[in-house]
Amino acid sequence: MRDKLIVALDVDSFAKARSLVNKLYPRVKIFKVGSQLFTACGPKIIDIIRKKRAKVFLDLKFHDIPNTVKNAVIAAKKLNVFMLTVHASGGEEMLSAATSVVKRPHIVGVTVLTSQKSTVTESKVLNLAKLAKKSGVDGIVCSYKEIAAVRKKIGKRFIIVVPGIRPKGSSRGDQKRVATPKKAIEAGADFIVVGRPIVKARNSLKAAEEILQEIK
Repeated sequence: MRDKLIVALDVDSFAKARSLVNKLYPRVKIFKVGSQLFTACGPKIIDIIRKKRAKVFLDLKFHDIPNTVKNAVIAAKKLNVFMLTVHASGGEEMLSAATSVVKRPHIVGVTVLTSQKSTVTESKVLNLAKLAKKSGVDGIVCSYKEIAAVRKKIGKRFIIVVPGIRPKGSSRGDQKRVATPKKAIEAGADFIVVGRPIVKARNSLKAAEEILQEIK
């Protein structure tokens, strides 16, 4: 179950990110590097995570012309990241260009952000999931609410990454479509992404341990 938890290093400095990785590894095996952290310190944070023998989920949500996205995937491949995100709404040509890279990281398509309200969200997510599957993408990022529909239409051999995870008693923050760790895993999530409930906790390792216990 440790490999189902991805901790989002949503902090603004290399020092903070490195400190979290040192505290949480080896209990946490996968760390998300998003746009804030990557912009702040670049590939060196990926090097630190990899030297710990942990995996990197590069969440930069590539969305551009096909050739540019393909080259971004090639660059990510050189960084030895485990998985990365593209925007599924970028279209079939862009998604196909991304997946054409040989021996690439896993690619998951971001569907509808969990900060958005759940109005006709399921149909949007399903349409984007079908497009992603058709284009050779390995899976999608969606909320807990869409997991069952995606599993029914797309099947089990399709990665589902679920953000917007909030343990009981945690603040929703800017998230609209949330779930507890246990609910998301039981619904069929392959990975759950947890940021603030761990990163902002007084004892980050304890917070991570409690989530791991909940999904055991």
